[in-house]
Amino acid sequence: MPALPVAVRQRYDQASFDELGTPLHEVTFVVVDLETTGGSPQSCEITEIGAVKVRGGERLGEFQTLVNPGVPIPPFIAVLTGINNSMVAGAPRLGTALPAFLEFAGAESVLVAHNAPFDIGFLKAACAATGHEWPGNRVLDTARLARQVVTRDEAPNCKLASLARLFRAQTTPNHRALSDARATVDVLHGMLERLGNLGVRSLDELSTFSSRVSPAQRAKRHLAEALPHLPGVYQFVDERGEVLYVGKSKDLRSRVRSYFTAGETRGRMAEMVGLAAVVRPIVCATPLEAEVRELRLIAAHKPRYNRRSRFPERALWLKLTVEAFPRLSRVREVRDDGATYLGPFSGTRQVELATAALHEAFRIRQCSGRLSPRRPSAACALAEMGRCGAPCDGTESVDAYAGHVAAVRSAMLGDARPVVEAVSRKVARLSEVERYEEAAVHRDRVAAFVRVAARLQRLSALTGCAEVVAARQLDDGGWEIVVVRYGRLVATAVAGRAEDPRVVATSLVAAAEVVVAGPGPTPAASAEETECVLRWLEQAGTRLVALTGSWSCPAYGAGGVRLWADAAAAGRDQLDPFGDRRDVRPVHQPGAAVSRIA
Repeated sequence: MPALPVAVRQRYDQASFDELGTPLHEVTFVVVDLETTGGSPQSCEITEIGAVKVRGGERLGEFQTLVNPGVPIPPFIAVLTGINNSMVAGAPRLGTALPAFLEFAGAESVLVAHNAPFDIGFLKAACAATGHEWPGNRVLDTARLARQVVTRDEAPNCKLASLARLFRAQTTPNHRALSDARATVDVLHGMLERLGNLGVRSLDELSTFSSRVSPAQRAKRHLAEALPHLPGVYQFVDERGEVLYVGKSKDLRSRVRSYFTAGETRGRMAEMVGLAAVVRPIVCATPLEAEVRELRLIAAHKPRYNRRSRFPERALWLKLTVEAFPRLSRVREVRDDGATYLGPFSGTRQVELATAALHEAFRIRQCSGRLSPRRPSAACALAEMGRCGAPCDGTESVDAYAGHVAAVRSAMLGDARPVVEAVSRKVARLSEVERYEEAAVHRDRVAAFVRVAARLQRLSALTGCAEVVAARQLDDGGWEIVVVRYGRLVATAVAGRAEDPRVVATSLVAAAEVVVAGPGPTPAASAEETECVLRWLEQAGTRLVALTGSWSCPAYGAGGVRLWADAAAAGRDQLDPFGDRRDVRPVHQPGAAVSRIA
């Protein structure tokens, strides 16, 4: 696939293994445990904080303090922990104890706790209550990790006491903060030793570890070593050079590494990784370029492991033909034949529904043969029903029939009101006589037409412009700049804070791909690519730099009733008569009948 011309290319170097993540022997872990007056941080208080700081298997320090909760300690909590009211009477309050712990822990350490949501939840609530900002440390839950590492044959459960016995902890947990923290340190070291044998040697690998990732997957993590921490597209390729899978990411290295160390639950991905021999990165200047490149590569290679592989050549279109008496025809190819096209459609069913909606609203013929005004033929039943002007037998002239054709063309490209109003009237009439199933059929027809017409009109507004140059300011003060021609992304770059974005934009336009527009509503790119570009252009803060052409949507287009169509489709899906309704059971209410009588 030809590269997108860009004015700014970011350089990246080969990474060493250690750069794949902070090695575990360099990580400072602060193992923390709390004792509290109950289980909810919203209604309970901390009574004790205990913590142990370790790095590389060496204990660097310990922290322990009782905390005066300011409320009585419930008797059952006092029995469980051994901490009573008299013990905490002279202890510091939370406003004093919490800052001391935060200083001991530091903002760069990794906080470790057994059942971390409990302890970290209390610490975050304490910060909010005392006016301190939560430092945002990374958190590791030894209970969650144990569920990945420890089997039921080794321990009956993943409670701290059970794991302490399994890993022969030097300290027995006794529901006191420091003792439990010391025991958790031994449990952590025991699990890290096991994980090291499985190839987990960095903090990122530890954070994303899952036992569901096979050893064969982890053995291929070297495929991510040379990838940069930059946005782009990655391709998994087998030994024969076949592209197996294409994906995109804002961080190539982190995303690709997740296939080897993270909890990838898709069986097809595990199979794909087993076949992969190399990962090819394509660094992109912007996330938008990555998104577009992904679509183009999937369409070009059709990788077997991309479930959402796009096949633009299989797209369906509804064509208003060019002949003496035009008709609607379902086609797969848009040609430069002067015809009007509506689409692309997601499937045959949607084409049929939209076609029926147009036939419902306009007296356009539904027969498939070619008609000639010089050779009349017998009229069909639709003419007798008043649903067709019978151009076949000469009842309707070419000029009179052209009025129906113009109305159909207008509805497809601009004014959707006649279709919506005609079908809505039919729905209302059927509903009045309680023929709801038939009404739902007509509703689905107009909804299918509105959705595809709204999409077509939205795309055509952009694809009709010979060139669009736009920019959006980034958080760091730089500018992301794109050049679009006939709906196709032809160039993109990032202008840094020190650069003049106008100069970068001028250079970008000069180097951009030259596009010759083809026929139809999507003359230079797939509908999916143009939609990606539109989403970027519609983001808040995007500025239009230059425009060649007219970018506008019809005032009475289908976009105005798109929300109605989506709501109709949602209502239809919710009323699936074949859905699982086991949760819908009659409820006996003894007092209900008495209440109604009263």
